[in-house]
Amino acid sequence: MVGKPLPPWKAGEFQIHFIYTGVAESQFWIMPDGTTMLIDCGDHPAYTRGKKALWLLPNGKRHAGEWIARYVARVNPSGTDVDYMMISHHHADHAGTEEWGGFMQAAETLKFRRGFDRGWPNFDEPIPNERCDGPSYRHARKTLDHLVERDGLKMEEFSVGAVNQVALLRNAADYPNFSVTNITGNGKMLCRDGSVRDLYAEKHNAKSLNENGMSLGLIAQYGPFRYYTAGDFSDRFRRKDGTVCSIEEELAKEVDPVNVAKVNHHGHHSMSLPLVAALRARVWTACVWDTLHVTSDTLERISSREAYPGPRLIAPGLFSPLRRIEDANKPYLPDIARESFDAGHVVVTVPADGKSYSVSYVTADDESMRVTGSYGFELQQNG
Repeated sequence: MVGKPLPPWKAGEFQIHFIYTGVAESQFWIMPDGTTMLIDCGDHPAYTRGKKALWLLPNGKRHAGEWIARYVARVNPSGTDVDYMMISHHHADHAGTEEWGGFMQAAETLKFRRGFDRGWPNFDEPIPNERCDGPSYRHARKTLDHLVERDGLKMEEFSVGAVNQVALLRNAADYPNFSVTNITGNGKMLCRDGSVRDLYAEKHNAKSLNENGMSLGLIAQYGPFRYYTAGDFSDRFRRKDGTVCSIEEELAKEVDPVNVAKVNHHGHHSMSLPLVAALRARVWTACVWDTLHVTSDTLERISSREAYPGPRLIAPGLFSPLRRIEDANKPYLPDIARESFDAGHVVVTVPADGKSYSVSYVTADDESMRVTGSYGFELQQNG
């Protein structure tokens, strides 16, 4: 497969595409029956990061929203029709800005049927959304209002604790072992006993809350395969009794191991050790737009054999040359996919037999979909 175009999705496969643009986060799901979802489609002026900025790929002639739409149209079995869109939270690198398109620009090519957002329909959970990040909120709401009016997009309020709100829409009965569970949203999280806990209950009168802590999170399961994603879910704040709450550490008490995990907040000083130990992922991936992604402290935690034993693969969209110089001789370097030394899209494929999964790098230098590297993993029925 290496050196050839990525094989097209086949019925029965669960495929997750982490799309590299250099300025944003975006992932595209193709579920076993062909149901599709675009989670995040950001764009923002990351070039203002100076020498820390990553390169735009394939080039800077188009904004990220257009590159993402073109990528989706290439791999989507339904072409430009996408069943679901979801904004994990309102920040520009996930939803776009007035000047930098994002979802709004992608929607010039793609047609979305249904959408999920943390604020819909009243945008007042857990406090008025504008008080978390005003400019980001205003653009996200403008985007959704525009798509509802122009395209008839059917919006839903994301419900923490729901199972299969993100549902298979074509042949669900053929894949009873596929499910999607909503685990975080608006500062709430799903607990083991089925209850939903409000992490910010003490702060509902706050002037503002961290937009990252509002991120929507999911666990997708296909037979024994499990995948974790939760946007930029990370925050620490002081409670009324003076103790500090780390929302990642609270989540760690409620989640079980997964096979593949997307790191929170691009790996920027995120992924507390308790959460790493709870998820115990064989593969960690990250959508990046800055040479600081993934930071050294995060890499140390996700590669820690004290957190949990055994091998692992760290597969970001890019691990930049600057970081390779700065992090020379760090103990986590052997865990990092060498293909990430050149920017690429990362594609996770779980075949229909449920016995294995693969992680492939696809070149982001052009639109050829050429595979630059691939890793295979076996699955056991106990996960």
